[in-house]
Amino acid sequence: MRNASLRFGERLLWDGLDLDIAAGEFLAVLGPNGSGKTTMLRTLMGLQELSGGTVKVAGKPATRGSRQIGVIPQQRSFDNNTPLRARDLVALGIDGHKWGIRLGRAKMRRRVDELLELVGATEYAERPIGVLSGGEQQRLRAAQALADDPRLLLCDEPLLSLDLHHQQAVSSLIHRQACDHGAAVVFVTHEINPILQYVDRVLYLAGGRFHVGTPAEVMRSEVLSELYGSPIEVFESNGRIVVVGMPETVNHAHPQQGA
Repeated sequence: MRNASLRFGERLLWDGLDLDIAAGEFLAVLGPNGSGKTTMLRTLMGLQELSGGTVKVAGKPATRGSRQIGVIPQQRSFDNNTPLRARDLVALGIDGHKWGIRLGRAKMRRRVDELLELVGATEYAERPIGVLSGGEQQRLRAAQALADDPRLLLCDEPLLSLDLHHQQAVSSLIHRQACDHGAAVVFVTHEINPILQYVDRVLYLAGGRFHVGTPAEVMRSEVLSELYGSPIEVFESNGRIVVVGMPETVNHAHPQQGA
């Protein structure tokens, strides 16, 4: 992104954003509701035009439907009666953009089996997705996003509503894609602690402003206080970051999670 800005009417989300995300880098995007985190992902997917500046992916302007981009959306449960099998959902990541009868079924099945094994979903490959847990469904979405071995992996709060075990499993899977395949990862989240061990840099959006740096550089009282324009306290407790003095909707650690 170069001198990127985005506004809706009189409301400015961010302005003058210069950002390079390297291959293999894990970037966490944090901020309160309405700060433009998900909208930033939409600009990278070519679904939302910037108000100013430019955005490129792999050296070319961001466009809709790029096969170099994989997307893991927020966790939303499927209806219990959805007849689609787990392997069918993953297969859509391979040829869901094509029209007509599916050809090369044996090759397709092998690739789907590889992806299911990659995300630890082989045991429920034949089960309808509607009867799977939220964590199991999210693993399938990850497999679907990784089908084309993307150069850029966009994650829109993929841990939302998942229990701690599944948060750790999905976070580790996404991190492996960066380490083993050199994908750039952009991970939107309200809660940095489940991914803190994997994060290389943080982009924090708030109040029409932003700050970019390592977690140690960004997750500081003085930095967040400046972004929010009000006193913010940041503490570390047992390897977790605790942010207080702000609205509950942007709290980055919760007592029930042991912070």
